[in-house]
Amino acid sequence: MNILLREAKKSDMNAVLLLIKELATFEKEADAVELTEKDLERDGFGAQPFFKVFVAEENKEIIGMALFYERYSTWKGRSLHLEDLIVKQEHRNKGVGKELYAKVLHYAHEQKFRRVSWEVLDWNQVAIDFYVSTGARILDSWKVVHMDERSLGGFVERY
Repeated sequence: MNILLREAKKSDMNAVLLLIKELATFEKEADAVELTEKDLERDGFGAQPFFKVFVAEENKEIIGMALFYERYSTWKGRSLHLEDLIVKQEHRNKGVGKELYAKVLHYAHEQKFRRVSWEVLDWNQVAIDFYVSTGARILDSWKVVHMDERSLGGFVERY
């Protein structure tokens, strides 16, 4: 297997969006993706990009990606958040995901981030076992909190 890992280009955003949609389907949220290719192009390749993406390419086809961005922890300082890591279904279990994961962690280490964080669904035991095997800790005592656009609008109207 000859896989090329590289930073994504603006022209890769269609393939990245397709991978995001595949991940949403895997996570049983197929209809949840509202993002467009234009959103990704604008937000990832403007004057101040909001995220970076590493892609895995085989025979000039993008087969996987890891999207991440910088955060700031009041306890740790500069942190990196791994938003999504996905490999196309037909290319899984070949080490591509592990290579993307390692690329993000090496990048974080080289850039001197003090922490890398991400979420994993509680039913995705394969991913949980993999992360733990690499030295990551699963923080069961923390709950992820989201406020979607509709809830945010409702809050702003009331307060």
